[in-house]
Amino acid sequence: KAGVSLSTVSLVVNGNGYVSDDMRERVRKAMQALNYVPNELARNLYHDCTNLVGVIVPTIRHPFFATFTAHLQHALAAQGLRTMLCSTADEADGEIQYVDMLRRHMMDGIIMAAHTEHPADYWTSIHRPIVAFDRTLGEGVPVVRSDHEQGGRLIARQLIDSGARHVVLVGGPRSQFAEGTTFPTIRYHLTVERLLAEAGIACDYVEAGTVADIAAHEATACAIFEQYPDVDAIVGSDVVASVALQEASRRGIEVPADLQVIAYDGTLMAETAGKRLTAIRQDFPAIAAALAVRMDSQIAADGGPASPSKNDSASDVDTQPTPEEVIPVALIPGETTR
Repeated sequence: KAGVSLSTVSLVVNGNGYVSDDMRERVRKAMQALNYVPNELARNLYHDCTNLVGVIVPTIRHPFFATFTAHLQHALAAQGLRTMLCSTADEADGEIQYVDMLRRHMMDGIIMAAHTEHPADYWTSIHRPIVAFDRTLGEGVPVVRSDHEQGGRLIARQLIDSGARHVVLVGGPRSQFAEGTTFPTIRYHLTVERLLAEAGIACDYVEAGTVADIAAHEATACAIFEQYPDVDAIVGSDVVASVALQEASRRGIEVPADLQVIAYDGTLMAETAGKRLTAIRQDFPAIAAALAVRMDSQIAADGGPASPSKNDSASDVDTQPTPEEVIPVALIPGETTR
């Protein structure tokens, strides 16, 4: 239709090599007349890349992971990468399927943000781009996480300075605290417990099921008042904190005069719980950007194309990521602490 060779069409479609303006315009007009759309699958096979990244999370029903995936999708798109989302709560074999797709080059990388039962040597044996969020998968697998120790210190300081006497922490199964756990998030609980103990403040930990079991978190937040009638501070996820605040209101407990409530995550839910919750806010834009950059550099190191938005010097640095990148958190004062 354009009256040019196949190689000329290829140069125009792929945007590389020299083609005169006249030739380029003839090819473009022919494409438009024929409603021609390049075959992305064929191009991906040729370049040995898909620009597709698998993101594995426990559930997208939880406000934290809903917020996390929204920011991550935006950050990956800025690197020229598309997102394929898997919620392990909704797809039991999703993790295995995604790893299989990665091994068969049906996607370029995986960002792992869910609990896994696989040992470290499973992940390190894949030898394809993998970046972990808030968990340790094995030596050589880059990790991006929030500074949970800092979060624990901020919570403890707020409670100590405000005169708290009996604090209840709500979190996942205590078995996650075992030696060698993959969960860096336990560090905020451990930090709070240690600092409160040093200050002589009573502190109890209540298990609320896995992060995907939102109903268990809600039930636990309500049960705290029966189990610990003298509780004067509750710390938990945005879900737990919101339900605890509502339960306190039903029981006629004044917040923050008689009960302080601190949320950990700082999603939109912390601002719409009836009162604006005091919260440890994780920096979702910074987390997402760090994960996207590391994934892009991992793909480049694996032989795929680096993002054209980077210059050569930046790419050289990014292809040698440090084992762990820690993103600061912040205490956002609300109406639920003194």
